[in-house]
Amino acid sequence: MTVRLALFSNPTATAAKAAGHFGAASKTILQESTLPAAVQRLVVLRASQINGDGYATDVWSKNAAHAGESAVRINQVAAWRESTVFTDAERAALEVAEQGTRIADAASGVTDQAWADAARHYDEDQLSDLVMLIALINATNRMSVIVGQRGGDFEPGTIG
Repeated sequence: MTVRLALFSNPTATAAKAAGHFGAASKTILQESTLPAAVQRLVVLRASQINGDGYATDVWSKNAAHAGESAVRINQVAAWRESTVFTDAERAALEVAEQGTRIADAASGVTDQAWADAARHYDEDQLSDLVMLIALINATNRMSVIVGQRGGDFEPGTIG
């Protein structure tokens, strides 16, 4: 499959400007949040996997490795419930990320139990950042999937 549309080819186009705002918002969360960086990387990687976004999965798995994340943890994100390599706090964030990403698959959305588990590990600001990060990665995943952006060629350390 080839890319259907280059969203950023005309930087003065409305879509490119809007996408730039998504990027700026994501950068703010990724750089300024007190939500641990490892949690942020795990969350965006897992949401990207669920959404079938090859480009973002490529970006976030390579950036995680570039930041020192182990290959075992990166590879186990897809099966985090059955893995022993994640902390309780990371598991809570991954659960909220999965439920928040799969809203269309389950009428309940994020359960009270998943939220309570996350709230035991993160303060209100961190929870707010987690919600924003999940929403942003889901939006950008959808843009990428719709236009057919493919993964595999990303050079680590250039985004996020």
